[in-house]
Amino acid sequence: MKAAVFHGPKLPLSIEDVELDKPQDREVLIKTVASGVCHSDLHFVEGLYPYAAPAVLGHEAAGIIEEVGKQVTYVKPGDHVICCLSVFCGNCEQCMSGHPNRCSNKAATQRKPGDKPRISQKGQPVNQFLDISSYCEKMLLHENAVVKIREDLPLDRAALIGCGVTTGVGAVLNTAKIEPGSTVAVFGAGGVGLAAIQGARIAGARKIIAVDMFEGKLAMAKRLGATDTVDASSSDAVDEIRKLTDGAGVDYSFEAIGLKKVAEQAFLAIKPGGTATVIGMIPVGQKVELDGYMFLTERKLQGSNMGSNRFRIDMPKYIDFYLQGRLNLDDMISQRRKLEDVNDAFRAMKAGEVARTVLMFN
Repeated sequence: MKAAVFHGPKLPLSIEDVELDKPQDREVLIKTVASGVCHSDLHFVEGLYPYAAPAVLGHEAAGIIEEVGKQVTYVKPGDHVICCLSVFCGNCEQCMSGHPNRCSNKAATQRKPGDKPRISQKGQPVNQFLDISSYCEKMLLHENAVVKIREDLPLDRAALIGCGVTTGVGAVLNTAKIEPGSTVAVFGAGGVGLAAIQGARIAGARKIIAVDMFEGKLAMAKRLGATDTVDASSSDAVDEIRKLTDGAGVDYSFEAIGLKKVAEQAFLAIKPGGTATVIGMIPVGQKVELDGYMFLTERKLQGSNMGSNRFRIDMPKYIDFYLQGRLNLDDMISQRRKLEDVNDAFRAMKAGEVARTVLMFN
């Protein structure tokens, strides 16, 4: 079957044939219907995060179950599912304390060393990216990497929930737990940032300030719930946010790009007692620098991992938000492309031309 194969940083993905094994006891084979092109993949393509090659990238996906292992009882062939990289063992301390997104025993859901690999090519193993590898016509996953969903949800919209929406909306609702009437700034109006903006709107924020350098993305942010916008290409974002909040700063800020400088700006943009949440993937080896005295004002800086999700609870909730008209997924999809277009999708993302590209496999 066709897949987009990663052969090393700064190289384009190559469309090649790979083989998938049959499902073992608790594994499921999924026909990939849609896969979002997420900025996280680009971090690995550009070498900002290391990953062993060869690998099949992609992790934001939805599809239809084709085959299940003999111990699988949660899903059956024909079920529609969203895949999630927050695969959980269900037994470790993090899982048992209600934080399956921080599962400390991922090895329990992976094949053991020496087992036949899930993905191979001409008899040689191919690495499975983030336990998903969705830039492929089919996926072979542990059953704890999927959530069964209703069949009236279009699977291109469902794919967005697999990462970007869960990460952005969840950072607001689960990690930061913002209060109704709060003031919020979101740095970055890509897929995750737009989801965070919508999460703030759903939570009842009274002022939502979107910060970006691209006019088209700021216009999209306004459509999805931002009350104000700041063009960071022509002004100092922190100064503009303070002007919009009578000099005080916001109650909550969210960094949704993955840049050291922006994480620092997100902290500087909050008022005393405020909370800045870093959602983006700051490159390995970079350090965020802040003036220590500012912590005496009870400002807080925290991280968020995949929206602090319990995805089998959260994703059906986000689907309901969509079907009720409270979460706009339709406008977040800028274009639908084929697997062969994945490298151009990365280019369009870097150029700020799209909120999200979804690769369609039908």
